[in-house]
Parts: sequence; structure tokens; C-alpha cells
Amino acid sequence: MLKRLGLLVALIFVTNTVMAQEAACPEGYVCTKNENSSSVISDSNSTTTVKSPPPSAISPSINSSNSDLCTVGVAGAVQTQILGISAGKTVRDMNCEKLKNAKTLYDMGMKVAAVSTMCQDERVFKAMMDAGTPCPYDGMIGDAAKAAWLANKEQQPRDGEKTNFLKDMDPDERSTLLGGGFVGLLFLLLL
Repeated sequence: MLKRLGLLVALIFVTNTVMAQEAACPEGYVCTKNENSSSVISDSNSTTTVKSPPPSAISPSINSSNSDLCTVGVAGAVQTQILGISAGKTVRDMNCEKLKNAKTLYDMGMKVAAVSTMCQDERVFKAMMDAGTPCPYDGMIGDAAKAAWLANKEQQPRDGEKTNFLKDMDPDERSTLLGGGFVGLLFLLLL
């Protein structure tokens, strides 16, 4: 190890130091010194166009999966370069509620009440009458219920006899229709 260190020190002292120096012009030659300076002046007009996607209005997500609720999610969004609006709500499904109520009544042993619940739908009422098993009427079943229904035709369920569309509409349906009309109007105004 000591030999190596000594060898390294010897190499350092033996090597020549090289220094750069300005070379002299040899005799018989013409030497010139070149010094340049330059300046660049430029004038330009440029236009930059930035293309970016418009901002987005994202409809709210209304999750109704894996729930035992009779609701349906309704959502919508409108977006322009200036303004974006999104809205959402849940709407009651009345037919689903009727089916759940009838099933619950049937499961509790209230079979006549379950059939009576289903008979509030005109289609079910007509099907029961056509099958010869009329819907219950005021606690009566069978032929007595059929005679009572025929005597009181004004009490039979009628889905198609709405006189005033907005007045007879369910409040949830009315608010949904009003909200949809508002979003549609706003969309037209934003165009």
C-alpha cells in the first residue's frame, strides 16, 4: 500500500503541467485578429388560438339499486360555454307501491284485502270480471260482489276518465313535469 502511494506521488511530480498560451504569429505569415459582434432585431405578429373543451354540467347520480323502495331516479343537465345547470330527484312509482302493498297484505293472510288493492287498477278489475271472479265489494265476494259492482258502475275503477290532466295528476308527477318544463325552457334560453 505504501508502494502505491509513493508511486502516485512520484507520478504527480514527474508529469508536466500544460498551460495554454496565446500562440505567436510565425515569421512569414500574416495573422489577423477576428472580433465579431452582431445584433438581431426582429418584429413579428403572432396569433395564438387556444381550443379547450367546454366546462361540463354533470347530472347527479341517484342510486336506487339494491333498495326496497318504489322510487325512480330522474336527472338531467344542460351546459353552455357560460352556464351549466344540473338537477335530479326521485319519483314515486305508484304501481310498485300498489304491488308491494298487495304482497304485504297477502303475506299477512289478508287475501281479500290484497285482491281488493290490486282491483284498484282498471286492467285488473276488468280481468277479474272477465275471469268470473269479481273484485270484492264492501266485504262481499263472488256473485254478491258482482251484483254490487253492476249496480254501482260509477264506483268501478276507471283509469282513462281524467277530466283535467293537471288537476287529476299525482303531486309527484306534477312536480316532475314542472321541473322538466323548467329545464327545457332554460335549455332553449341558453341556446
